[in-house]
Amino acid sequence: MTVDKRRPRARPGQLPDFAPVPRHYNRHDGWTPERQRGFIAALADTGSVKSAAARVNMSAESAYHLRRHPDAASFRKAWEAALALGVEQLEDLAMERAIHGHQVPVYSYGKLIGSRTVYNDRLLMFLLRNRAPTRFAADGRVTARRSGIGSPIATELSRHKRKWRKEWEAEQAERAAREGEEAARRMNAKLGRMHQHWLAGMSERTREAWLAYKRIEAEENGEVFHEPELPQLRWAEDEEEQGVESD
Repeated sequence: MTVDKRRPRARPGQLPDFAPVPRHYNRHDGWTPERQRGFIAALADTGSVKSAAARVNMSAESAYHLRRHPDAASFRKAWEAALALGVEQLEDLAMERAIHGHQVPVYSYGKLIGSRTVYNDRLLMFLLRNRAPTRFAADGRVTARRSGIGSPIATELSRHKRKWRKEWEAEQAERAAREGEEAARRMNAKLGRMHQHWLAGMSERTREAWLAYKRIEAEENGEVFHEPELPQLRWAEDEEEQGVESD
């Protein structure tokens, strides 16, 4: 029998001893006593029937079929104990994730620019209500102790929630500002190029008349008129400079 040993099994003292389900044929690739014990230990590790069955190279369907065997009472009892232990471990992992958060990638215009920590307040309150129902109300609000002294956990939770909320709002505001500045810069650049090509498409006489009008308008308003840069004029100047250098 080949058993996946990448993860440590649950300690024997944590699981009840059980009588393996008797089999009519002792096939090396079937539910042997060793494979049944390996499945129960893996179930305590993972909390998942499918993962535990795969750990001993069996299918989840065959595990459920074995569980329904008339002589599987002891096996079923061990199954329930292992599953309860596995769920406890999953709860511990969920609590760690809820308290310390998890990293999610941050993208800007399709590019990865970093990561940020995300906290799941709903998951945390759900776990607290299940682990300490007398101290945490069913509606998600933290209640005081019966002695009248406020819960230290409640105070710490409220403090962290305010901190997380401020950090999240600051990140959102900073991101919105960056995206707004970048969008404005791109739009202004695009409008500038459109204006240059619009002027370049005019005849020289029409363009000179339009520029003269804009100079007079700026002078009457007490403003400074900035001569627009035309694409073909700029290229012509570059060619003249290159010609002088080559001479």
